[in-house]
Amino acid sequence: MRIIPAIDIIEGKCVRLSKGDYSTKKVYNEDPLEVAREFEAHGIQYLHLVDLDGAKSSHIVNHRILEAIASGTGLKIDFGGGLKTNDDLRIAFESGARQVTGGSIAVKDPDTFMGWLDQYGPEKIILGADAHDEKIAVSGWQEASGQELIPFIRKHQQKGIRYVICTDIAKDGMLEGPSYELYRKILLKTSRTETYVGPSGVEDRQVNELDLIASGGISQLEDLSRLQAIGCEGAIIGKAIYENRISLRELEQFILAS
Repeated sequence: MRIIPAIDIIEGKCVRLSKGDYSTKKVYNEDPLEVAREFEAHGIQYLHLVDLDGAKSSHIVNHRILEAIASGTGLKIDFGGGLKTNDDLRIAFESGARQVTGGSIAVKDPDTFMGWLDQYGPEKIILGADAHDEKIAVSGWQEASGQELIPFIRKHQQKGIRYVICTDIAKDGMLEGPSYELYRKILLKTSRTETYVGPSGVEDRQVNELDLIASGGISQLEDLSRLQAIGCEGAIIGKAIYENRISLRELEQFILAS
């Protein structure tokens, strides 16, 4: 399972919110590049970079931060927040993003989102499936779409999406543990059954066809082991790092042992 620390950006600073509420903003570092370099120094290879100003403004804002981190580290960055147009996407990739995440755009302008998938392929485009009570939320989590989470994911999976970041908004930033049952349900509903002949005879196995990245609520190292056991392909960690619930040294050891 990939370990993916998160850096959320407001006004060029590294911040965290609780449940997506901008009024809960807490600044942890004024230099996101410094934070990213510290991650890399502890063996981390991936970064989830979110442009919260962009999410609120509905267009990319902090692409210079993306460019600085991409050029100043070797981290593989997935970038999201405010990506609404082909030009936004172009800027993100030219600034150094390896992947981009589209959430609201997939709901509000599905033709554009599917155009991105067709143009760049499933290795580059991540579906952002952020939900509250298993209903998709959009516009920086400020608006409910009414779409059911699992049918939303399955519809995009059938159209070629491979990577999905799923955040249970009620868990985000709360340090109360991830939504294990929700992730189990998603993986079950998006997997296929394969017949396997082994030493004990014929048996059916569930094969994951989706690379599900869990996000929200991680508060201790044990959470990562449980998400890995469920079958999540990646786990995004934010506040647990910044509040010293999980040390970078512990993450380094987890990566080495995996």
